[in-house]
Amino acid sequence: MVLFTSSRALAGLLMSSLAVQCGAISLTVSQNRGNETSSTMWGIMFEDINYSGDGGIHGQLIRNNGFQGDNPGLAAYSAISGTTLEVDSSVPLSHALPNTLKVSVEAGATGQAGFANEGYWGIPVDGSPHSHNIFIRGNYQGQMNWILQSVSTKEVFANVTFYVDSTTDKFTEFHQREPTTFSSLTDIEYRMTFDAGLVAGSSLWFALPQLYPTTFHNRYNGLKPSLAEAVNNIGGSFLRFPGGNNLEGPNVENRWKWNETIGAITSRPGHQGAWGYPNTDALGLHEYFEWCDDMRLEPFLDVYSGYSLDGTHITGEALKPFVDEVLQELEYVLGDSSTPMGALRAKNGREQPWPVKWVEIGNEDDFGCSSYPERFAAFYNAIRPKYPDLQLIASATGFNCLPDPFPEDAWIDYHEYNIPENYIVNFAQWDNVSRRNKYIIAEMGRWSVQYSDIRGSVSEAVFMLGLERNSDLIRGVAFAPLLSLVDHQQWAPNLIPFKQAPDAIVYTSSYWVQQLFAHNAGDVTHEITSDSGFDPVFWSAVSAGETYIVKLANYAAEPQQMDIKIAGKGIATLSILANDDPDSANSHAGSPIAPPVISRIESSGDNFSFVMPAWSVAVLRAD
Repeated sequence: MVLFTSSRALAGLLMSSLAVQCGAISLTVSQNRGNETSSTMWGIMFEDINYSGDGGIHGQLIRNNGFQGDNPGLAAYSAISGTTLEVDSSVPLSHALPNTLKVSVEAGATGQAGFANEGYWGIPVDGSPHSHNIFIRGNYQGQMNWILQSVSTKEVFANVTFYVDSTTDKFTEFHQREPTTFSSLTDIEYRMTFDAGLVAGSSLWFALPQLYPTTFHNRYNGLKPSLAEAVNNIGGSFLRFPGGNNLEGPNVENRWKWNETIGAITSRPGHQGAWGYPNTDALGLHEYFEWCDDMRLEPFLDVYSGYSLDGTHITGEALKPFVDEVLQELEYVLGDSSTPMGALRAKNGREQPWPVKWVEIGNEDDFGCSSYPERFAAFYNAIRPKYPDLQLIASATGFNCLPDPFPEDAWIDYHEYNIPENYIVNFAQWDNVSRRNKYIIAEMGRWSVQYSDIRGSVSEAVFMLGLERNSDLIRGVAFAPLLSLVDHQQWAPNLIPFKQAPDAIVYTSSYWVQQLFAHNAGDVTHEITSDSGFDPVFWSAVSAGETYIVKLANYAAEPQQMDIKIAGKGIATLSILANDDPDSANSHAGSPIAPPVISRIESSGDNFSFVMPAWSVAVLRAD
């Protein structure tokens, strides 16, 4: 008997039951404990792709603020009232940031002049107090203003006046924290203006303008709260960072260099990212670990292994400096403050080491297969004696790409991007795989569509059920990519598409699937016996203490009657995600796929009966 939480939920499932297939599928959950499941089974993978870091979850809102990358130019900037803008490398802010913005004003100019920055194709304004920081150089004594204004409506959401006393011989830093007004508009720009009469016939230099909303957990240089809350609400258990292709870089010089992502923002040169745009690296090593701290995520650190996306393989003696670089990174992360790198970490604000357990050597090194056996062995043999408790993970899956013999204590990272039909076929993929080495599925997700559709999300759930059934072998799973700035992405679909307004976030059907699984993790698996085979309904059972959790997916256009027997359980919570149109997808054009409907369900003789709608994912949780 289902006790519905809303009339809408009741109507939806009653309509589904009208077309239910003849004959119920009966499942009996064993009371015997099976394999222990991983405590970090369902996690999160992040790299800066699709403007998911800069312009995404990282809080800083002004684009191209440090003029970093290969050819920064004046991207995102425009002149106000006839000023002339140019990138000037002759007046550096710091060694790491040699480029600054020169703003020249014609002789005889009057009124307000300056420059504008469109942000990452709009600046989201969430109504919280915003922190603004900027460096200014040049002769100026007077007021300046920074303004947040819609391009289309001219509405103003912040207008802050501050006094500037600057000289030509050095940069002077200015900081304000001021209130803003919430807006749902996606075309707000940042405007910096000054009295043109005070600068007429000369120039001012501006460097590293920064604008942050009140960040997630009020962190300095922290995360954007709207997107951080969406990620946090998934309920994941680990965070894999910093990638991904972005770890490897488009070439060796532009790999992710951990030691250039720490310390003051003025000391971070940034790099040309792997996905076609510069990375500021303001979201650096410390910020990733703070992200883990604030969301209670197990940090899963990926380190550079000597292969970059231009096909460069680093081997032999040439690899040694890169091995040393990783050893220094690990000392920075794990060493106490008496070590050289641990002391540097403490100087940068973190006294205690971070609790890293997982370290992956490289990313998708099947592409660097010919040299990976040598490279993996070099890193493994250097790391293992110093850090015997670390779980080291290989990034190649083909055994011809791994050293022979391959260490029994090492894990393997397997990535599975696929189409729905193949996820169904691969449900049982791991049933008969050797248990010698354990695996992480650190990247998975549907491809070939712009937005996750319900068909694809159900197929992902089917594949994940197969992984959960083999959780003695599979120790963690993560969907990728995590975030995407719509209209500026390099990959689709993505778990959380967004536009530049605080409320312009899309919760895809795949998001709800990931949340359902993450919020219903277990300690051990339980065998299920059935009078039916798998397909179109697939299932898995785990328990967490005394709570039994049965996850199901119906990959079919017809509803299915389910009878599930769990001995000694009388009441359960039933969560169902469904839509009868397999091609339906949530997007900024609309969200036809509602969040999971949650109801209470009573058993009859230990038997829970309910209908699984077409194209649905369900979780039955019996406490």
